[in-house]
Amino acid sequence: MATLEELRGQLDVVDDQIVKLYEERMKICEQVGEYKVEAGRKVFDRVREKEKLQNVASKVSSDFDKKGIQELYQQLMSMSRKLQYQQLVKAGALGRLPFIEIDSLGVEKARVVFQGMEGAYGQAAMKTYFGEDCNSYSVRTFRDAMEAIEEGAADYAVLPIENSTAGAVNEVYDLLVEFENYIVGEVIIPITHTLAGLPGTQLSEAEALMQTTRFLEEHSDWQQISVANTAIAAKKILDDQDRTQAAVCSAYAAKVYGLEVLEDNINDESGNCTRFIIVTNQKVFLKGAKKISICFEVPHESGSLYHLLSHFIYNDLNMSKIESRPIEGRSWEYRFFVDFEGNLEEPGVKNALRGLREESRSLKILGNY
Repeated sequence: MATLEELRGQLDVVDDQIVKLYEERMKICEQVGEYKVEAGRKVFDRVREKEKLQNVASKVSSDFDKKGIQELYQQLMSMSRKLQYQQLVKAGALGRLPFIEIDSLGVEKARVVFQGMEGAYGQAAMKTYFGEDCNSYSVRTFRDAMEAIEEGAADYAVLPIENSTAGAVNEVYDLLVEFENYIVGEVIIPITHTLAGLPGTQLSEAEALMQTTRFLEEHSDWQQISVANTAIAAKKILDDQDRTQAAVCSAYAAKVYGLEVLEDNINDESGNCTRFIIVTNQKVFLKGAKKISICFEVPHESGSLYHLLSHFIYNDLNMSKIESRPIEGRSWEYRFFVDFEGNLEEPGVKNALRGLREESRSLKILGNY
Protein backbone atom coordinates (compact mmCIF):
# COMPACT_ATOMS: atom_id res chain seq x y z
CA MET A 1 0.00 0.00 0.00
CA ALA A 2 1.25 3.50 -0.86
CA THR A 3 2.12 5.81 2.00
CA LEU A 4 0.08 8.98 2.71
CA GLU A 5 2.90 11.12 1.32
CA GLU A 6 2.97 9.07 -1.91
CA LEU A 7 -0.80 9.38 -2.31
CA ARG A 8 -0.60 13.11 -1.79
CA GLY A 9 2.12 13.26 -4.42
CA GLN A 10 -0.16 11.48 -6.88
CA LEU A 11 -2.92 13.98 -6.08
CA ASP A 12 -0.54 16.86 -6.75
CA VAL A 13 0.20 15.48 -10.21
CA VAL A 14 -3.53 15.18 -11.00
CA ASP A 15 -4.21 18.67 -9.58
CA ASP A 16 -1.52 20.19 -11.81
CA GLN A 17 -3.30 18.65 -14.80
CA ILE A 18 -6.66 20.00 -13.59
CA VAL A 19 -5.24 23.51 -13.19
CA LYS A 20 -3.78 23.40 -16.70
CA LEU A 21 -7.07 22.13 -18.15
CA TYR A 22 -9.00 24.79 -16.21
CA GLU A 23 -6.92 27.56 -17.75
CA GLU A 24 -7.39 26.00 -21.20
CA ARG A 25 -11.15 25.80 -20.63
CA MET A 26 -11.37 29.45 -19.54
CA LYS A 27 -9.47 30.59 -22.67
CA ILE A 28 -12.09 28.86 -24.79
CA CYS A 29 -14.85 30.40 -22.64
CA GLU A 30 -13.30 33.81 -23.34
CA GLN A 31 -13.68 33.16 -27.07
CA VAL A 32 -17.29 32.10 -26.47
CA GLY A 33 -17.81 35.40 -24.67
CA GLU A 34 -16.35 37.37 -27.57
CA TYR A 35 -18.72 35.61 -29.95
CA LYS A 36 -21.73 36.35 -27.74
CA VAL A 37 -20.79 40.03 -27.49
CA GLU A 38 -20.57 40.34 -31.27
CA ALA A 39 -23.71 38.30 -31.93
CA GLY A 40 -25.75 39.86 -29.13
CA ARG A 41 -26.40 36.48 -27.53
CA LYS A 42 -27.38 36.00 -23.89
CA VAL A 43 -24.72 34.65 -21.57
CA PHE A 44 -26.93 32.32 -19.56
CA ASP A 45 -28.40 29.39 -21.48
CA ARG A 46 -30.35 27.38 -18.91
CA VAL A 47 -31.27 24.56 -21.34
CA ARG A 48 -27.67 24.13 -22.54
CA GLU A 49 -26.32 24.00 -18.98
CA LYS A 50 -28.94 21.47 -17.89
CA GLU A 51 -28.01 19.22 -20.83
CA LYS A 52 -24.32 19.59 -19.97
CA LEU A 53 -24.89 18.55 -16.35
CA GLN A 54 -26.86 15.48 -17.42
CA ASN A 55 -24.14 14.57 -19.91
CA VAL A 56 -21.23 14.72 -17.45
CA ALA A 57 -23.24 12.84 -14.82
CA SER A 58 -23.81 10.01 -17.31
CA LYS A 59 -20.04 9.49 -17.65
CA VAL A 60 -19.49 8.42 -14.01
CA SER A 61 -20.86 5.35 -12.29
CA SER A 62 -21.66 5.95 -8.60
CA ASP A 63 -24.40 8.24 -7.32
CA PHE A 64 -21.84 10.02 -5.14
CA ASP A 65 -19.68 10.82 -8.19
CA LYS A 66 -22.73 11.90 -10.22
CA LYS A 67 -23.57 14.56 -7.65
CA GLY A 68 -19.94 15.52 -7.28
CA ILE A 69 -19.26 15.98 -11.00
CA GLN A 70 -22.46 17.99 -11.43
CA GLU A 71 -21.47 20.30 -8.57
CA LEU A 72 -18.01 20.71 -10.09
CA TYR A 73 -19.42 21.61 -13.50
CA GLN A 74 -21.97 23.99 -12.00
CA GLN A 75 -19.01 25.89 -10.57
CA LEU A 76 -17.04 25.73 -13.83
CA MET A 77 -19.99 27.06 -15.84
CA SER A 78 -20.63 29.73 -13.21
CA MET A 79 -17.04 30.96 -13.57
CA SER A 80 -17.45 30.99 -17.34
CA ARG A 81 -20.59 33.13 -17.06
CA LYS A 82 -18.90 35.59 -14.73
CA LEU A 83 -16.02 35.98 -17.21
CA GLN A 84 -18.52 36.62 -20.00
CA TYR A 85 -20.45 39.19 -17.94
CA GLN A 86 -17.16 41.06 -17.50
CA GLN A 87 -16.62 40.98 -21.25
CA LEU A 88 -20.11 42.36 -21.86
CA VAL A 89 -19.55 45.22 -19.41
CA LYS A 90 -16.15 46.08 -20.94
CA ALA A 91 -17.69 46.09 -24.40
CA GLY A 92 -20.44 48.44 -23.25
CA ALA A 93 -23.09 45.81 -23.98
CA LEU A 94 -24.63 46.30 -20.56
CA GLY A 95 -25.59 49.87 -21.35
CA ARG A 96 -26.47 52.43 -18.73
CA LEU A 97 -28.64 51.40 -15.84
CA PRO A 98 -31.94 53.32 -15.77
CA PHE A 99 -30.83 55.42 -12.79
CA ILE A 100 -29.59 59.00 -13.00
CA GLU A 101 -26.78 60.24 -10.77
CA ILE A 102 -27.53 63.60 -9.12
CA ASP A 103 -25.53 65.96 -6.89
CA SER A 104 -28.32 66.68 -4.37
CA LEU A 105 -31.94 65.87 -3.65
CA GLY A 106 -33.08 69.49 -3.55
CA VAL A 107 -34.68 69.02 -0.15
CA GLU A 108 -35.18 72.76 0.44
CA LYS A 109 -38.29 72.89 -1.76
CA ALA A 110 -39.40 69.30 -1.25
CA ARG A 111 -42.79 68.24 0.10
CA VAL A 112 -42.39 65.27 2.42
CA VAL A 113 -44.92 62.76 3.72
CA PHE A 114 -44.59 60.52 6.77
CA GLN A 115 -46.80 57.84 8.24
CA GLY A 116 -48.38 58.45 11.64
CA MET A 117 -49.29 61.59 13.46
CA GLU A 118 -47.65 64.54 15.15
CA GLY A 119 -44.99 63.27 17.52
CA ALA A 120 -44.43 59.94 15.73
CA TYR A 121 -40.91 58.58 15.31
CA GLY A 122 -41.47 58.91 11.57
CA GLN A 123 -41.83 62.66 11.98
CA ALA A 124 -38.67 62.78 14.09
CA ALA A 125 -36.81 60.84 11.37
CA MET A 126 -38.14 63.20 8.72
CA LYS A 127 -36.98 66.32 10.58
CA THR A 128 -33.59 64.75 11.24
CA TYR A 129 -33.08 64.18 7.51
CA PHE A 130 -34.91 67.15 5.95
CA GLY A 131 -34.65 69.74 8.74
CA GLU A 132 -37.05 71.24 11.28
CA ASP A 133 -38.83 73.52 8.81
CA CYS A 134 -39.47 71.05 5.98
CA ASN A 135 -42.80 71.21 4.14
CA SER A 136 -44.55 68.07 5.32
CA TYR A 137 -47.78 66.30 6.10
CA SER A 138 -48.80 62.94 7.56
CA VAL A 139 -50.90 60.03 6.32
CA ARG A 140 -52.51 57.10 8.09
CA THR A 141 -50.79 54.11 6.47
CA PHE A 142 -47.54 53.13 4.76
CA ARG A 143 -49.53 52.51 1.57
CA ASP A 144 -50.95 56.03 1.71
CA ALA A 145 -47.39 57.37 1.84
CA MET A 146 -46.29 55.29 -1.16
CA GLU A 147 -49.34 56.38 -3.14
CA ALA A 148 -48.66 60.03 -2.29
CA ILE A 149 -45.22 60.01 -3.90
CA GLU A 150 -46.32 57.82 -6.80
CA GLU A 151 -49.08 60.30 -7.64
CA GLY A 152 -46.86 63.35 -7.11
CA ALA A 153 -48.70 64.69 -4.05
CA ALA A 154 -45.33 64.53 -2.25
CA ASP A 155 -41.72 64.42 -3.43
CA TYR A 156 -40.43 62.11 -0.72
CA ALA A 157 -41.80 59.66 1.84
CA VAL A 158 -40.14 58.63 5.11
CA LEU A 159 -40.85 55.02 6.07
CA PRO A 160 -39.47 52.60 8.69
CA ILE A 161 -37.76 49.57 7.15
CA GLU A 162 -36.34 47.77 10.19
CA ASN A 163 -36.00 47.95 13.95
CA SER A 164 -32.91 46.64 15.71
CA THR A 165 -35.08 44.68 18.16
CA ALA A 166 -38.33 43.88 16.32
CA GLY A 167 -36.73 43.22 12.92
CA ALA A 168 -37.97 44.02 9.42
CA VAL A 169 -41.11 46.04 8.69
CA ASN A 170 -42.49 43.48 6.25
CA GLU A 171 -45.28 45.66 4.85
CA VAL A 172 -42.77 48.26 3.66
CA TYR A 173 -40.67 45.59 1.93
CA ASP A 174 -43.76 44.38 0.08
CA LEU A 175 -44.72 47.92 -0.93
CA LEU A 176 -41.26 48.54 -2.38
CA VAL A 177 -41.94 45.68 -4.79
CA GLU A 178 -45.48 46.77 -5.61
CA PHE A 179 -44.77 50.46 -6.30
CA GLU A 180 -42.32 52.03 -8.75
CA ASN A 181 -40.73 54.06 -5.96
CA TYR A 182 -37.04 54.03 -5.04
CA ILE A 183 -34.82 54.53 -2.00
CA VAL A 184 -32.56 57.60 -2.13
CA GLY A 185 -31.51 57.92 1.52
CA GLU A 186 -31.75 56.54 5.03
CA VAL A 187 -31.67 57.79 8.59
CA ILE A 188 -31.37 55.85 11.84
CA ILE A 189 -33.31 57.08 14.87
CA PRO A 190 -32.61 55.83 18.43
CA ILE A 191 -35.80 54.55 20.04
CA THR A 192 -35.65 55.94 23.56
CA HIS A 193 -38.87 55.67 25.52
CA THR A 194 -39.73 58.03 28.33
CA LEU A 195 -42.52 58.11 30.87
CA ALA A 196 -44.35 61.39 30.31
CA GLY A 197 -47.34 63.12 31.88
CA LEU A 198 -48.98 66.48 32.31
CA PRO A 199 -46.77 69.19 33.83
CA GLY A 200 -46.78 68.81 37.59
CA THR A 201 -47.64 65.09 37.57
CA GLN A 202 -45.93 63.03 40.27
CA LEU A 203 -44.47 59.69 39.26
CA SER A 204 -46.44 57.86 41.95
CA GLU A 205 -49.73 59.06 40.43
CA ALA A 206 -49.25 57.08 37.23
CA GLU A 207 -50.89 53.95 38.65
CA ALA A 208 -52.73 52.85 35.49
CA LEU A 209 -49.53 52.69 33.50
CA MET A 210 -47.80 50.70 36.21
CA GLN A 211 -50.58 48.15 36.08
CA THR A 212 -50.32 47.94 32.31
CA THR A 213 -46.56 47.40 32.56
CA ARG A 214 -47.04 44.48 34.93
CA PHE A 215 -49.65 43.01 32.60
CA LEU A 216 -47.28 43.20 29.60
CA GLU A 217 -44.49 41.59 31.61
CA GLU A 218 -46.78 38.59 32.15
CA HIS A 219 -46.96 38.24 28.34
CA SER A 220 -43.28 38.44 27.44
CA ASP A 221 -43.85 36.38 24.30
CA TRP A 222 -45.92 39.17 22.76
CA GLN A 223 -44.16 41.33 20.17
CA GLN A 224 -44.48 44.98 21.10
CA ILE A 225 -43.66 47.68 18.52
CA SER A 226 -44.10 51.29 19.51
CA VAL A 227 -44.10 53.84 16.72
CA ALA A 228 -47.37 55.68 16.04
CA ASN A 229 -48.94 54.31 19.22
CA THR A 230 -46.50 56.18 21.40
CA ALA A 231 -47.54 59.48 19.81
CA ILE A 232 -51.21 58.55 20.22
CA ALA A 233 -50.55 57.80 23.90
CA ALA A 234 -48.90 61.19 24.37
CA LYS A 235 -51.82 62.98 22.69
CA LYS A 236 -54.31 61.11 24.87
CA ILE A 237 -52.62 62.42 28.02
CA LEU A 238 -52.95 65.97 26.69
CA ASP A 239 -56.58 65.46 25.62
CA ASP A 240 -57.70 63.77 28.86
CA GLN A 241 -55.91 66.24 31.18
CA ASP A 242 -55.74 63.49 33.81
CA ARG A 243 -52.71 63.48 36.10
CA THR A 244 -53.32 59.85 37.07
CA GLN A 245 -52.31 58.87 33.54
CA ALA A 246 -48.90 58.77 31.93
CA ALA A 247 -47.64 57.74 28.51
CA VAL A 248 -44.72 55.69 27.35
CA CYS A 249 -43.51 57.79 24.42
CA SER A 250 -40.49 59.42 22.90
CA ALA A 251 -39.04 62.62 24.29
CA TYR A 252 -39.93 64.14 20.91
CA ALA A 253 -43.63 63.24 21.32
CA ALA A 254 -43.60 64.59 24.88
CA LYS A 255 -42.23 67.89 23.58
CA VAL A 256 -44.81 68.07 20.74
CA TYR A 257 -47.72 67.63 23.17
CA GLY A 258 -46.31 69.75 25.98
CA LEU A 259 -45.83 66.89 28.42
CA GLU A 260 -43.30 66.60 31.20
CA VAL A 261 -40.81 63.73 31.20
CA LEU A 262 -41.28 61.87 34.46
CA GLU A 263 -38.68 59.17 33.84
CA ASP A 264 -36.18 58.99 31.02
CA ASN A 265 -34.72 55.97 29.20
CA ILE A 266 -37.16 53.32 30.40
CA ASN A 267 -36.44 50.92 27.54
CA ASP A 268 -36.02 47.27 28.46
CA GLU A 269 -33.12 47.19 26.01
CA SER A 270 -30.64 49.96 25.44
CA GLY A 271 -29.39 50.67 21.92
CA ASN A 272 -32.79 50.09 20.30
CA CYS A 273 -33.08 52.01 17.03
CA THR A 274 -35.14 52.11 13.83
CA ARG A 275 -33.84 52.59 10.30
CA PHE A 276 -36.00 54.81 8.11
CA ILE A 277 -35.69 55.03 4.33
CA ILE A 278 -36.25 58.09 2.16
CA VAL A 279 -38.27 57.12 -0.92
CA THR A 280 -39.15 58.96 -4.14
CA ASN A 281 -40.76 58.09 -7.48
CA GLN A 282 -37.68 59.00 -9.53
CA LYS A 283 -34.88 56.60 -10.53
CA VAL A 284 -32.08 58.73 -9.10
CA PHE A 285 -29.15 58.27 -6.75
CA LEU A 286 -26.79 60.68 -5.06
CA LYS A 287 -23.23 60.98 -6.27
CA GLY A 288 -21.05 58.99 -3.88
CA ALA A 289 -23.90 56.69 -2.75
CA LYS A 290 -22.44 53.64 -1.01
CA LYS A 291 -25.31 51.21 -0.41
CA ILE A 292 -27.54 49.38 -2.88
CA SER A 293 -30.81 47.59 -2.13
CA ILE A 294 -32.23 45.04 -4.55
CA CYS A 295 -34.81 42.26 -4.56
CA PHE A 296 -35.00 39.16 -6.72
CA GLU A 297 -36.84 35.89 -7.12
CA VAL A 298 -35.01 32.60 -7.57
CA PRO A 299 -36.03 29.43 -9.42
CA HIS A 300 -37.51 26.87 -7.04
CA GLU A 301 -34.51 24.57 -7.46
CA SER A 302 -31.77 23.21 -5.22
CA GLY A 303 -28.79 25.58 -5.02
CA SER A 304 -30.42 28.47 -6.91
CA LEU A 305 -29.94 31.01 -4.11
CA TYR A 306 -26.38 29.79 -3.51
CA HIS A 307 -25.41 30.38 -7.13
CA LEU A 308 -26.98 33.83 -7.26
CA LEU A 309 -25.21 34.97 -4.10
CA SER A 310 -21.90 33.91 -5.62
CA HIS A 311 -22.05 37.04 -7.81
CA PHE A 312 -21.45 39.16 -4.71
CA ILE A 313 -18.44 37.07 -3.69
CA TYR A 314 -16.85 37.00 -7.13
CA ASN A 315 -17.15 40.77 -7.55
CA ASP A 316 -15.83 41.51 -4.04
CA LEU A 317 -19.10 43.07 -2.90
CA ASN A 318 -19.90 43.10 0.80
CA MET A 319 -23.47 41.96 1.42
CA SER A 320 -24.73 43.57 4.63
CA LYS A 321 -28.29 42.23 4.84
CA ILE A 322 -30.63 39.61 3.39
CA GLU A 323 -34.36 39.22 4.08
CA SER A 324 -36.94 36.90 2.53
CA ARG A 325 -40.66 37.39 1.95
CA PRO A 326 -43.13 34.78 0.65
CA ILE A 327 -44.34 35.39 -2.91
CA GLU A 328 -48.09 35.83 -3.01
CA GLY A 329 -49.87 33.05 -4.89
CA ARG A 330 -46.81 30.76 -5.02
CA SER A 331 -46.60 28.47 -1.99
CA TRP A 332 -43.14 27.98 -0.48
CA GLU A 333 -41.47 30.36 -2.93
CA TYR A 334 -39.70 33.46 -1.72
CA ARG A 335 -38.48 36.86 -2.83
CA PHE A 336 -35.13 37.92 -1.40
CA PHE A 337 -34.14 41.44 -0.40
CA VAL A 338 -30.43 42.18 -0.27
CA ASP A 339 -28.43 45.23 0.84
CA PHE A 340 -24.81 45.44 -0.26
CA GLU A 341 -22.06 48.04 -0.42
CA GLY A 342 -21.42 49.72 -3.75
CA ASN A 343 -22.34 52.33 -6.33
CA LEU A 344 -24.22 51.77 -9.58
CA GLU A 345 -21.32 53.27 -11.54
CA GLU A 346 -18.79 50.69 -10.32
CA PRO A 347 -17.79 47.90 -12.76
CA GLY A 348 -18.05 45.19 -10.08
CA VAL A 349 -21.59 46.27 -9.26
CA LYS A 350 -22.53 46.24 -12.95
CA ASN A 351 -21.04 42.75 -13.34
CA ALA A 352 -22.98 41.43 -10.37
CA LEU A 353 -26.26 43.02 -11.44
CA ARG A 354 -25.89 41.66 -14.97
CA GLY A 355 -25.41 38.15 -13.62
CA LEU A 356 -28.25 38.44 -11.13
CA ARG A 357 -30.60 39.80 -13.80
CA GLU A 358 -29.88 36.95 -16.23
CA GLU A 359 -29.96 34.12 -13.70
CA SER A 360 -32.85 35.15 -11.42
CA ARG A 361 -36.53 35.05 -12.27
CA SER A 362 -36.77 38.77 -11.75
CA LEU A 363 -34.59 41.54 -10.38
CA LYS A 364 -35.50 45.02 -9.15
CA ILE A 365 -33.04 47.66 -8.03
CA LEU A 366 -34.72 49.33 -5.06
CA GLY A 367 -32.20 52.15 -4.76
CA ASN A 368 -28.63 53.34 -4.36
CA TYR A 369 -28.13 55.65 -1.41
